[in-house]
Amino acid sequence: MLDGLQADSSDTTIEAAMHATATVIVAHGTEPDPVFFYGNPAALRLFEASQPAFTAMPSRLSAEPMLRAERERLLAQVRSHGYIDDYAGVRVSTTGRRFRIERATVWNLVDEDGTIRGQAAMFSQWVGLPLSPAWPPTA
Repeated sequence: MLDGLQADSSDTTIEAAMHATATVIVAHGTEPDPVFFYGNPAALRLFEASQPAFTAMPSRLSAEPMLRAERERLLAQVRSHGYIDDYAGVRVSTTGRRFRIERATVWNLVDEDGTIRGQAAMFSQWVGLPLSPAWPPTA
């Protein structure tokens, strides 16, 4: 997905590619109510958020209230299987703009000891949708 990267690419090269790509890349932690800790510039544009606002947002708020159970099932599947590479679902920006993501890859972030430290997702396909009747979100 990130053109030009090799398996032996340096951390600096990988970080630059993640920053420059049009592919949306996001990650959240393992808190009981996980909070985004990373969103590349493509993600910040799509979710209409600044870096400080995005990295303070519980990731559940990226889904409409009535779709949060579906989102939780997806994350549980990733936790148990390690990843999925064909996810599609509706998400919502911080301003209420809805979009359907397609062909997303979602995976566990695992440290050297095998401990899951979070989950990440990347996708480059999405379609805009009408505004949500459930906006603004509720906690």
